[in-house]
Amino acid sequence: MNDLGTLEPAGDRWRLRFSRDLAHPPELVWRAVTDPEQLAAWFPHRISGDWTVGATLTFTDPLDRAPAFHGTVLACEPPELLEFEWGTDVLRLELTPRPGGTTLVLLDTLDERGKAARDGAGWHECLDLLALRLDGVTELWLPGREWAELHPRYVAALGPEASVIGPPPGYEPS
Repeated sequence: MNDLGTLEPAGDRWRLRFSRDLAHPPELVWRAVTDPEQLAAWFPHRISGDWTVGATLTFTDPLDRAPAFHGTVLACEPPELLEFEWGTDVLRLELTPRPGGTTLVLLDTLDERGKAARDGAGWHECLDLLALRLDGVTELWLPGREWAELHPRYVAALGPEASVIGPPPGYEPS
């Protein structure tokens, strides 16, 4: 299992930071973070829209637990940088070539510190799914299955102030 993400202040907001060394070239990782079919294997919502700065994205839950919502593409510099609004959060994916592959950094800027443990566990699992997908594993689970195991680790690591908001209705792990 990969190291836990970290939480850091970001002005009047908070930022979760994750880093993964992937054994794949940036172009392959870029497709995994922008192609709708590949995103469906690891991202918690289906994304429709164009990866063009200023474009509107629509996020829909594959299990129909919540209504669709929208975001805006803030930056898109293939194959190095993708940044977009996801609800009240801003997600930023940075891809840096390294010998033997790519370092992927995911930054999730949160408006509420209290959901950091919840979202940290979620993104941790999603990034694990992304790595498996890139490695050619085709039998993957929907994001959320490993959340219940990861969440207590994030609560312990990030503290009680980062753990006051649990999963939204309909997202409780089974």
